[in-house]
Amino acid sequence: MNSPLIIAGIFSLFAGLLHLLIIYKGTAWYEFFHAGERIVSLSKQGSLIPSFVTSFIAVVLIIWAAYAFSGAQLIGKLPLLKPILIIITSIYLIRGLAIIPLYLFYPERYDPFMLWSSVVCLIIGLFYFIGMYKI
Repeated sequence: MNSPLIIAGIFSLFAGLLHLLIIYKGTAWYEFFHAGERIVSLSKQGSLIPSFVTSFIAVVLIIWAAYAFSGAQLIGKLPLLKPILIIITSIYLIRGLAIIPLYLFYPERYDPFMLWSSVVCLIIGLFYFIGMYKI
């Protein structure tokens, strides 16, 4: 059993479901989770764009969870398993480390949410990374 990939999959699944809950809860949740000024504004106007964007992110995260579970052999082997797990791992790690240049070059855009979300992405990416060595 590949515990790191199971944990990574649970985190990705949780993040995907959280994005669906944000759509359901609406503008206040977009604001709370720092979705960005434009998305919050569109949500306040009743636009469907925030829902479409957030739905897309949710689906991607749920697919990423499925790949983690496939790598952990909880579900059947998905196509291109290793290359896709490498891409997922890379995206999480890059997103997690992106806080460093943001802080150095755009300190006005840095906020506690950016730090928190970067740490979470880095941790998830590390679980994917460790899990990759077990497959």
